[in-house]
Amino acid sequence: MDELLSRDGVRLAFERVDGQKAPVIFVHGWCCDHEFFAPQLAYFADRGHQVLALDLRGHGRSDKPVQPYTMPSFADDIAWLCGELKLPPAILVGHSMGGIVAFDLAVRYPELVAAVAMLDAAIVVPDAAWPGIAGMIASLRAPTYRAALIDYVARALILPSDDKTRAHWILERMSSAPQHVMVSAFEGLRDYDPDIGGRRLDVPALYISADEAVARTDMARLQQLVPTLAHGRTVGSGHFCQLEVPDQVNAMLNRFIDLTRPDGARSRQ
Repeated sequence: MDELLSRDGVRLAFERVDGQKAPVIFVHGWCCDHEFFAPQLAYFADRGHQVLALDLRGHGRSDKPVQPYTMPSFADDIAWLCGELKLPPAILVGHSMGGIVAFDLAVRYPELVAAVAMLDAAIVVPDAAWPGIAGMIASLRAPTYRAALIDYVARALILPSDDKTRAHWILERMSSAPQHVMVSAFEGLRDYDPDIGGRRLDVPALYISADEAVARTDMARLQQLVPTLAHGRTVGSGHFCQLEVPDQVNAMLNRFIDLTRPDGARSRQ
């Protein structure tokens, strides 16, 4: 990790690569860190974008205080970081929980955002998913919380066809998160209301679904919240599509960014 900045006494870690094209900010998911976007960081840096991949508060090399971890608080940290780094409007790319954080940031700080891409993120939790959420939180509060996380991720987020070595790395990395962060951030996911106050996301937006039998979000309701939404889907990958099929994800992201023209002209290969 290249850099650290402190907000209210909490150090926030991030990796940054300078470039001439519009900044792209990568926001990782629950119990993950910036390395879950390693293929995208390299891809867009090579194409001349300024890229920034951060460790959210409570994750990776950022500080992990005992406190509530909510989606708006994560978004506030990123908004603050954009101000500290004096970034022009950025393209946000968020995976899973990071997609919810990116959505919230784009809704509440539209002046900071040129476009937003959400990768397999439960922005609007499907009705069928709610019964299992309370049980998952209870499991994370138990002494066997690490085993509970591993069981959930292996069963619900990774396909049998996904790369086994990569799956092991994902499980090891996620299960090393502190218990208080696991619980509070999952509660933050549960409590987040994307439709509060009837707000809508008006910047260019892309949603990329993983190749899963059960949808991660209620697409019909998400379309109502995001009138500009474009929708893509990967082939042959589980939830961690940006790692499993980076060629597919990068191509969709690159085309989306090209169409949004954040630099005032179409980007060139």
